[in-house]
Amino acid sequence: MASPSDIAAAVRAEAAERAPTLGATRLVCIDGPAGAGKTTVAAAFAEQEPTARVLHMDDLYDGWAGLPTVDRQLATLLEPLAAGLAGHYRRYDWYAAAPAEEVTVTPCRWLVLEGVGAGHRRFAELHTVLVWLTAPVPERHRRWVAREGSTYRWEGWRRDEEAHFATDGTEQRADLVFRT
Repeated sequence: MASPSDIAAAVRAEAAERAPTLGATRLVCIDGPAGAGKTTVAAAFAEQEPTARVLHMDDLYDGWAGLPTVDRQLATLLEPLAAGLAGHYRRYDWYAAAPAEEVTVTPCRWLVLEGVGAGHRRFAELHTVLVWLTAPVPERHRRWVAREGSTYRWEGWRRDEEAHFATDGTEQRADLVFRT
């Protein structure tokens, strides 16, 4: 099993060989189920490529029920960037359980989207590299509890992400697949 640093290096090498697909930006999408290690790999990528801007899909969901409609947020972010303009999204404040400030994202060399839905099919032509991460369910569950503090919402989120992945075909479309 590769380390997060090794995975990030492989992803960076693959993306660097490809032309930018989001205007002048290389868009790296790190997707997979909860607890697969997406955030850890994205952090390792940013360590290796300091010019990368990392965005977390958690900031784009409209709360726990926001996965099915996250493409609306992705549209206001990615479509302007593809045209060389600044994109934006409304950050979700998990503590207030409400939308927060609007975040503007200016064109950059590398944009890393990490989280469930990062590789949404609707924007496939804009992805430079789509990465799929997975891990055994017991390990993903352990990581969920370590991050969230409980199993609260685990089953509901798993149902939503499984429905999304079944419809979206994310794993089947991935350029790179890793088991963490």
